[in-house]
Amino acid sequence: MDQTSSPSPVPRSSLLAPRSLLARHPWLPFVLPFVVYMLAGTLEPAPPLVVDGQTLERPNWLGFRYEHYPIVYSVKIALTVAAMLVVLSGYRQFRFRVSPLAIAVGVVGVVLWVWLCSLEFEVNFLKPLGFGGLLGLGERPAYNPLEELRANPAWAYTFLAIRFFGLSLVVPIIEEFFLRGCVMRLVVSDRWWEWPFGDVTPLAVAAGTLVPMLMHPAELLAAAVWFSLVTWLMVRTRNIWDCVAAHAVTNLLLGIYVVTYAQWQLW
Repeated sequence: MDQTSSPSPVPRSSLLAPRSLLARHPWLPFVLPFVVYMLAGTLEPAPPLVVDGQTLERPNWLGFRYEHYPIVYSVKIALTVAAMLVVLSGYRQFRFRVSPLAIAVGVVGVVLWVWLCSLEFEVNFLKPLGFGGLLGLGERPAYNPLEELRANPAWAYTFLAIRFFGLSLVVPIIEEFFLRGCVMRLVVSDRWWEWPFGDVTPLAVAAGTLVPMLMHPAELLAAAVWFSLVTWLMVRTRNIWDCVAAHAVTNLLLGIYVVTYAQWQLW
């Protein structure tokens, strides 16, 4: 087994986890932070609807309103980071290295994502077919802190920094470890955590595209193209940190684009 492309045994100690926890449950680094992130995300309130000139609030099941979004999101990131710290040594099973190709893929990726989203494929294709309801499942919060929090500039820019931190650092790690570290290997082997990273089958490649499409129903075309591109990078370099780096670069540049051109619907 190639030592540069496959994980070494999980260390038996971590910053916060019991000594044998990761040895007994090697799936934790790939699954736990992602599950925490997704569960905490169910607490996020949806943006208000404007109907006939009237703004209609849509509180979530706990009563959180759109004005509470910055606090809810910040708590979500804090909980996710805590989960990442618990399994920190599990990330170290992959030697950290990033290739220039990963950076290039990230740059190309953001151009593709913005362009494909601008085509509004889902609105123009799914709605006429009667699947318009799927678009609501992938609704973005579209929260503009510079506008919503303009009365408190310090908190507005603090939250903007938290949003960039979550978008550019937290999400790339937890999503890539879950999708490529877990899902794409799970469809290949029952003991997927031992499967060499980068060894794929047609089913694994399909999972690497279809699962993200299900997670981005309002951006199906962009998700299909972008995640397929990173799957190509995964196979090319056999390095999970390249996938994380490409994801981070795309998300960082997307965030800069959103703030610069006020395209909050992409966020």
